[in-house]
Amino acid sequence: MAEGLFKEGIAAARLSPEKYADNFSDLHPPLDHHEALVESDRCYFCYDAPCMQACPTSIDIPLFIRQISTGNPLGSAKTIFDQNILGGMCARVCPTETLCEEVCVREVAEGKPVQIGRLQRYATDVAMGQNKQFYERATPTGRKIAVVGAGPAGLAAAHRLARYGHEVTVLEARPKSGGLNEYGIAAYKSVDNFAQAEVDYVTAIGGISIVNGKALGRDYALSELTASYDAVFLGLGLAGVNALRAEGEESDGVENAVEFIAELRQARDLSALEVGRRVVVIGGGMTAIDAGVQAKLLGAEEVTICYRRGKEQMNASEFEQDLATSKGVSIRHWMQPKKVVTEGGKVAGIELEYTALDGDRLAGTGKTLRLEADQVFKAIGQSFEPAALNGSGASIAMEAGRIKVDAEGRTSLAKVWAGGDCVVDSREDLTVAAVAAGRDAAESIHRALTSNGRA
Repeated sequence: MAEGLFKEGIAAARLSPEKYADNFSDLHPPLDHHEALVESDRCYFCYDAPCMQACPTSIDIPLFIRQISTGNPLGSAKTIFDQNILGGMCARVCPTETLCEEVCVREVAEGKPVQIGRLQRYATDVAMGQNKQFYERATPTGRKIAVVGAGPAGLAAAHRLARYGHEVTVLEARPKSGGLNEYGIAAYKSVDNFAQAEVDYVTAIGGISIVNGKALGRDYALSELTASYDAVFLGLGLAGVNALRAEGEESDGVENAVEFIAELRQARDLSALEVGRRVVVIGGGMTAIDAGVQAKLLGAEEVTICYRRGKEQMNASEFEQDLATSKGVSIRHWMQPKKVVTEGGKVAGIELEYTALDGDRLAGTGKTLRLEADQVFKAIGQSFEPAALNGSGASIAMEAGRIKVDAEGRTSLAKVWAGGDCVVDSREDLTVAAVAAGRDAAESIHRALTSNGRA
């Protein structure tokens, strides 16, 4: 066992520098030119491609793969960017195994789909590596749009609006732009500061200014934006973290998985990050997997993910679940937290209750289990915090705890659109879905500000 793993409690520097570098290297190394040609040749170039139907941004997947196969990676990248300007990051973080690749004809016939995600990364990396800009900004229209949030939805909206010649100001609460792409995904999925490189690539079109450190509800009100701008797009994301609803969850050692991932993503020295020897993660989604795997990669000796339902009900894809187990993370199902056990004010374990289905309803069985732990991560979903919208005049309509929008992303307030994780029915909170929402809302804003889309 590596030196440092015997440290009790929450500690830093459990591994050697070389081990940290190896653990957090690129999860899916990029295809080289030859590999991309070989993989692209596996595509059947289906006329009515099921992969394209499964893509939330409707990228013409057969076309971009054919362009790779004919030695035209730049043309391939343009095909991708036409629909998804953040196609580079989506190629890295999209659960392609449950989207385009799941319905690939090769997958259905042979159990081995075309590696669409890696081919998409190959093409977009070529274009971004050459800083090839495919779009010129249209003649300035004189219209000004405020975009709240520099995450995937906000950046996609800003780029599409800038293409049409509008002037876009993006107001971002955090010090860096990128949203979840910068702060919310596992470090091994996006290496070499790619999120910031993508922000630079998107904004290179011109007409987009980003102001960091400005939060809605703290530094300005929505009513101020609607008074000063011709339109407003809200890409606020989700800031709240759901509670465990377990006794003792405020104890020292119980942390939010989202904050843990953000801290890790911003760390310059991974050896300075503290992690427990025995870690328990509560949740069943991608955040739970990302937190559990990264805790293990930081040197935790035992990591257990506990989910209240079964394997098939986990929001994390089967690939992500298999990734976790391959890294030594245990996943236990049908158990929910009841009590955080403490000693001297610090976490010493967690008591969980076994669950079962009572008809369609999940219920506790009364039987419990205690797991030893010195660190517990909450990863049971995030919630939208509407407080930032208060004090801005007319109330904005909400539904199911998020902003209510129509098919074009319009909210109940005039001049205000919204998209991404902050809206109801956000299609599983996927990065690619947020990009589609931002893009489509931008098209709606452009139509509203012009005569049928003509300046």
